[in-house]
Amino acid sequence: MTTRTALVTGGTRGIGLGIAQALARDGWSLVLVGTRPSADVAPVLDDLAGAAAPLPTPQPRVPAPVPRVPSPESRTPTLPPPALSPQSPVPNPRSYVGRPRYVAADLASRDARMQLLDELRELGPIHALVNNAGRAPRVRADVLEASEESFDELMRTNLQGPYFLTQAIARDMLERKREDPSFAASIVFITSVSATMASVNRGDYCISKAGLSMAARLFAARLASAGIPVFEVRPGVIATDMTARVKELYDRRIADGLIPEGRWGDPADVGQIVAALVRGDAPYATGTVINVDGGLSIPRL
Repeated sequence: MTTRTALVTGGTRGIGLGIAQALARDGWSLVLVGTRPSADVAPVLDDLAGAAAPLPTPQPRVPAPVPRVPSPESRTPTLPPPALSPQSPVPNPRSYVGRPRYVAADLASRDARMQLLDELRELGPIHALVNNAGRAPRVRADVLEASEESFDELMRTNLQGPYFLTQAIARDMLERKREDPSFAASIVFITSVSATMASVNRGDYCISKAGLSMAARLFAARLASAGIPVFEVRPGVIATDMTARVKELYDRRIADGLIPEGRWGDPADVGQIVAALVRGDAPYATGTVINVDGGLSIPRL
C-alpha cells in the first residue's frame, strides 16, 4: 500500500492542528511546518502519533471453501470491481511509524522556504498541500491609521509565503504526474470569510486573505488539466488562540444572532472538511470555495 504524505503549514496549533488531527485519523503521513522550536511542539506531535489510524489487526488465515460450480442456466455475469480514481481514499493505513515530521520554518522568508523544500526532497513526494499558516495583525487598526509595516508583514506571511510554496510544490506534483499518471495530488488553501467580508479595523488581514483566495483560483485553473484539484476553505469565527483576545466580543455578537448556527466554530469543523477534500470526496469540483462558518456569510436581511 502506498504511503501518502500531507504537508500542513501552521499544523501544530489552532485550525492547522484540527486539520492535522483529522488527517492523522485518516492515516496520512504528516509533515507539519511552524515557527516554534521543535521542543515546544513535541507534546503535540506525540498526541498526533497516538491519533493516527492503527495498523489493521492481522486476521488468521481461513481456508477458502471449495466453490460450487453452478449449472449453466443459473450462471450470472460477474461484474468487475469499480476502478479507483486517482483521488480515491487510501483505506485506513498506518502510514507512518512514530510521530509526524516537524520542520521549523518562517514561510514569509524566501531562504526558509528554500530550506524547507530541500528537506522535503529528502522525505519523498507530497500528495496533499494544505496552506494554513497565517497571522492576524499585531494591532487591530483602522484603515485610516494602519501602518505599512503591518501591511508588509501580513502580505509576506499570509500571501507571498503560501503563494511561492505552492508554486514549488505544484511543480513537483506535475513532474510526478508526468512520470506516473496515477500519482494522486491535491492542494487546499485555508483563507477566511475575511476574503470577502470587510473589517475596517484589520484591512491588511482582509486584503491578504482576498489575495490568497485569488491564488487558490489561479492554481486551480492552472493545475486542473493535470488532474490536481485545488480547493479554498474559508473558516468563519473559529475558537483558536488567534481569536482568544476577542472572545467576549464575539460571544456577545453570536448571542445577538451573528452566526445562524449560534455557536463558535471549532478547528475540528475545518479539519473534517479538509480531510474529505484530500481524500477525494469532492470529485469534479476543483476551484470550489467552501465556507466553514455556521452560516455567517449567508446574505440576510
